[in-house]
Amino acid sequence: MRTANRTLLPLARRIAAVLALICGFTIVASAPASSTASTISRAQAAQAENGTIGVRLLEAPASSGNDPRARVYIVDHLAPGATITRRVEVTNTTDDRVEVRLYPSAAGIEQGRFTGAAGQVANDLTTWTSIAPAQVSVDAHSTAEAVATITVPADAPPGEQYAVLWAETRSAAASQAITQISRVGIRVYLSVGPGNPPAGDFAIESLTAARLDDGSPILYANVRNTGGRALDLKGNLTLSDGPGGLNAGPIPVEGITTLAPGTSGAVTAALSRDIPVGPWNAAVTLTSGLLERSAETPITFPESGSTEFAVPGPRGRAVTIAVLGVLVLGAIAVAVAVRRRARSSRTGR
Repeated sequence: MRTANRTLLPLARRIAAVLALICGFTIVASAPASSTASTISRAQAAQAENGTIGVRLLEAPASSGNDPRARVYIVDHLAPGATITRRVEVTNTTDDRVEVRLYPSAAGIEQGRFTGAAGQVANDLTTWTSIAPAQVSVDAHSTAEAVATITVPADAPPGEQYAVLWAETRSAAASQAITQISRVGIRVYLSVGPGNPPAGDFAIESLTAARLDDGSPILYANVRNTGGRALDLKGNLTLSDGPGGLNAGPIPVEGITTLAPGTSGAVTAALSRDIPVGPWNAAVTLTSGLLERSAETPITFPESGSTEFAVPGPRGRAVTIAVLGVLVLGAIAVAVAVRRRARSSRTGR
């Protein structure tokens, strides 16, 4: 059985040992009495005592069309030697004026999570990236703008790279013994190479029905990234045609949130213990930006353990379409032959 990955990924940086997670996480560092919180979420805001500090994109490339990911993150494809700029906005809904430091830091995709390094950690993409101004003073209940610039070197290698644009605030406690560091960020997915960007794609390879130790049923949708770009997955599960005509859902999926090209993972849908074992018709729909894929198959939840169920793939659908095409052509040929015979018999009279 494949399980959803829920891990904490260590990022060692000199003296501080930090832990970074993507969806609202806290990092405690062992440097001089300080505590750190970092967030890269859709809300993109760090909670302060009397409000929030947030950061968001103000523009997206026209080539992205209606791709919702490009409105939240920097998602782009550049040829070596090219440059892009993106305006970002820092918001302050607290009652105090705050100083916000802006900088890029390394990021990666591990175990189904997009993870930004806490603090300023370099990789190739961060060395190509700058933010001006590097620090902004934001009045209470106000905003400030900055511009992020990415310049790809002429000799940059092809492939997709990842970074995060951090907006960082620091506040000292009254005793001056503890410094609270908070970060909110914008993900950067940059593909480098000539011509058009690599196509994104993914496949739902199978569904696994399982029973947890506490007796709760759970469904795993096993997904493979078959394209050339990272995916940010969301979606839902619907159960239909159950015992007595029962239906359930849509149920949001959890588990992996980001898949790098060529990797696999599982999204999960947790169900109530009152759900009958089945049989059910399970339908899962997942999206990443403008991409959408669905899978549907009959399932039954086991009393214990897990059972994997295959789903029709593109090959199976192609064979079905081909068979239908042959049948249609055959029916047309028969109809033509019958018509000719009818004409011949009328002519011979």
